[in-house]
Amino acid sequence: MALRMNASMFVGLFLLSLAWKAAWAKVKVNMEDRVEVFLGDTAQITCMFTVSDSPDDVIIQWYMITKTNVRLRIYYGDSTMQVVDQGGQFTDKISVNGNGKSSEVVLTIRDVTLEDELEFICQVNGLSAGNEEGHTMLKVFESPAHPIIEGVHSGISVSNKNPSKIGSCEAKNGYPRPNITWYRNQSPLQNTPGKVSVVTLVTKESSGLYTVQSDLHLNVVKEDKDSLFYCEVSYLVPGGTKMTETNKINITVHYPTTSLDVWVESPKGRVKEGDTVEVHCRADGNPQPPFTFMHNMEEMKSELNVLVLKDVTRLSNGNITCTALDLDTYEETQGNTELFVDYLDLAILIPKDTHVMAQGEELMATCNALSSLPTHTEWFKKGEKVAEGHTLILKDAVFDMMGTYVCVVKVPSLEGLETSGSLHVLVQGPPEIKESADTVLEESTEKSLNLSCHARGYPTPVITWSSSDESQILKEVSHRQTEDGVLSVVRVKVTSDITAYCNASNDHGTDSISFSIKAIVQTTLSAPSTTVTTPLAPVTVVAPVTTVNPVTPPKRVKKEGSGVIIAVIIICILLLAILGSVMYFLYKKGKIPCGRSGKQDLTKPNKDSIVVEMKNDNTEEAVLLGVNGDKKSPSDQGDKYMDVQK
Repeated sequence: MALRMNASMFVGLFLLSLAWKAAWAKVKVNMEDRVEVFLGDTAQITCMFTVSDSPDDVIIQWYMITKTNVRLRIYYGDSTMQVVDQGGQFTDKISVNGNGKSSEVVLTIRDVTLEDELEFICQVNGLSAGNEEGHTMLKVFESPAHPIIEGVHSGISVSNKNPSKIGSCEAKNGYPRPNITWYRNQSPLQNTPGKVSVVTLVTKESSGLYTVQSDLHLNVVKEDKDSLFYCEVSYLVPGGTKMTETNKINITVHYPTTSLDVWVESPKGRVKEGDTVEVHCRADGNPQPPFTFMHNMEEMKSELNVLVLKDVTRLSNGNITCTALDLDTYEETQGNTELFVDYLDLAILIPKDTHVMAQGEELMATCNALSSLPTHTEWFKKGEKVAEGHTLILKDAVFDMMGTYVCVVKVPSLEGLETSGSLHVLVQGPPEIKESADTVLEESTEKSLNLSCHARGYPTPVITWSSSDESQILKEVSHRQTEDGVLSVVRVKVTSDITAYCNASNDHGTDSISFSIKAIVQTTLSAPSTTVTTPLAPVTVVAPVTTVNPVTPPKRVKKEGSGVIIAVIIICILLLAILGSVMYFLYKKGKIPCGRSGKQDLTKPNKDSIVVEMKNDNTEEAVLLGVNGDKKSPSDQGDKYMDVQK
């Protein structure tokens, strides 16, 4: 009993001494609870301490706690040595900065792996001052790859009783495990029995990273045809949490048809006779059901759910019905539209075709067409508008009113809907030949020209041609009807002056016109010439020999043009006469020296003599002038002389 009491006292004293020693310990260690780092990066774990007694005698030791909760030393260091324990996990990848003399040591771990995610212990032993240790947890992170979303490609029916798969979302190779949340139009979806089901599959890869796949199942409604689905991946990183969203997807929702829309797609606006009409039908369900078309209670064939009616008429008016059959419920849904075809009948003219009226009479013609819409009428003659309205009035009929009048009836409110008719108006009366601007003509002989004669009247005049030269044959080269008469063209060959006559006649009288043609003969006129010879050098002065050819006039000119030509010829003759007079005057005054009588050698001129001979068409006498101014006959001049004639 006494021995037991002594032992108890000894233990109590020992514990009391330990408690006293701990209370007065002078070693303090401070470390972070956790250090976070990305996979593959370098981690640094800091151990800060203070030793108040014998700071030089400090021992630093680093330990790790394995995943099986075993404590293993990985480093030892004091004032004399630093040793990394061999054969361990961190033998070749750690280093320690600082020693016991400092107040801080740092454990550096290079190329961190997932296996390095452990608890690390820094123990500081101050010998007499005691020892203390701190703990730090190393956390390793790896961000997953960008998530991938894929929706189902088939349609999803709203009539399915159980939730149908909408899509799948996957996040690969993350650490720690990523989380996936589904959204519909920015609203998160949570598991709801019978409505929403999210199935998550987590896979740990051989690398230690996690791959998470999440499938969304949903009871869809019709409104989901416009919904956008996506998923959000959240994952941890050093110092916080990150989130990444996938692309948004839309699904195909199948829902039954409740109503139909039927309309005329083409043409836009009003339909007129002759158009090709396209009638479309569209259901509010999905997919579009097969359609059946009925036109006025008659089933029509359609292609690609489109009814085509070609070349419609007013008989095509009526009801068009479209019927849709739901292949799931076999219920029918109908829709309809009304087709109305606008029309414009052929124009009706009164009088019609051809109308004959006497000169001075009045005509009132009407033109109209039956239409489903208001119409507008215009009258045209030779392409020019002559009247507007349904009535055309012609007063005091003359030949100028003859011709074809076209009435055009249009529907202003519907382009392309128009019709037309024509009325040919004839005015009775004696022939009337249109006055020609060229009834007096000039033409060179042996040339031909055409003469035109246009006679108006009704009945159509008969045209005959005649001429003042009975031997001349007038050949008709053209004869054609015009809307108000007849046009005849003949060809005349000019040999002499001639007058041609055009005669027109019908049951009411006659008319005629004449064409006076003057034949032009070309002539040539020559001027006198003068020769001057000197003994020193033979000089021949020849007055310009002018040949005046009358300018050939155009085939059709006014008669007054011939007087101009005659005046030009007279002026030329007067100029030549004046030139001769001047030469004679100079001779009389002695201004022109003349040589003595005797023979003159033209090839070897004598410098002592000058011979001048003047001759013209008006005299047969040749006058030779000597140096003394005496007139000499040609026989007195010697054996040779020069004779220059015209």
